[in-house]
Amino acid sequence: MNPISIVVITLNEEKRIGRLLDDLSKQTHQGFEVIVVDSNSDDNTRTISRGYEKVLPQLTVHKMENRGTSLGRNTGAKLAQHERLLFLDADVRLAPTFLTNALHKLEKNKLEVAGVYMGADELSLTYRLGYGAFNAGLWATSFFFPTAVGACIFSTKRAHQEIAGFDESITLCEDCDYVRRAAQTWRYRMLPISFWFDPRRLEQDGFFTMGLTYLKANVRRFFLGEMRNNEMSYQFDHYRQS
Repeated sequence: MNPISIVVITLNEEKRIGRLLDDLSKQTHQGFEVIVVDSNSDDNTRTISRGYEKVLPQLTVHKMENRGTSLGRNTGAKLAQHERLLFLDADVRLAPTFLTNALHKLEKNKLEVAGVYMGADELSLTYRLGYGAFNAGLWATSFFFPTAVGACIFSTKRAHQEIAGFDESITLCEDCDYVRRAAQTWRYRMLPISFWFDPRRLEQDGFFTMGLTYLKANVRRFFLGEMRNNEMSYQFDHYRQS
C-alpha cells in the first residue's frame, strides 16, 4: 500500500492529542507521516505532541499564528510529502487496523476522496441510535449531495489542489463543501469502516441540538448554497477541555 500523510489539526487539545498519536503508533500499516498543525494553542498541545517523536519518527509539529479549521487542514496539505492524505481532528480514536483497512478499500474502489462513518460501540443506546441515523444520512447523500464528518476525511494532493483545498471563507460545513466539490470531478463514497471521537461536543451542545443544527445547515446549503457570512454561527474552539 502507498504511504500516506496524516494531517491532525489541534487547538488546546493537551488532554486528547496523546490518545490519537498513541493509536497511530499502533497501526498495523506504518507507512505514514503525521503532521500536527496547531492553531497557536494556549496549553501544552505542541509539547505533548513532540513527546511522541520516538514512536512516530515521521512526526512534525507546525505552529500557526492564526486559527482556523480550514486554514489548518490546508496548511497541513501543503506540508505533506505523500500523495494520499488523511485529515483528522485531535479527539479522534482509531482501531489498530484502521489505516490498513481504509487504504485497501480506497485502492480497491479507486477513490480519491472518501468519508468515514462515526462509531458508537461504547456509547449509550441513545447515542448509537443517533449515530446510526446520522451515518445513514451520510450514506444516502453520498450519491447526490455528498456530506462528510470533517474529523476524518481521506483525500489526495491531486484532488485537494484541483479544488483549491478547504474553503477558508466558509463558516460552517466546510467539510461538506470540500467533498461536494471533489465529487464533481471524482467518485465520492463512504468507506465501510468507522472512527471514534470524544463525545464532549455532543454532550456540551446537546445531542439533538447539534443534530438539528447540522440538519438545518445542510438543508440550507442544498437550497441556498454555502455559508460565508455567519448565517448560522458556530465556534471552532468553544468546547471545554475537561
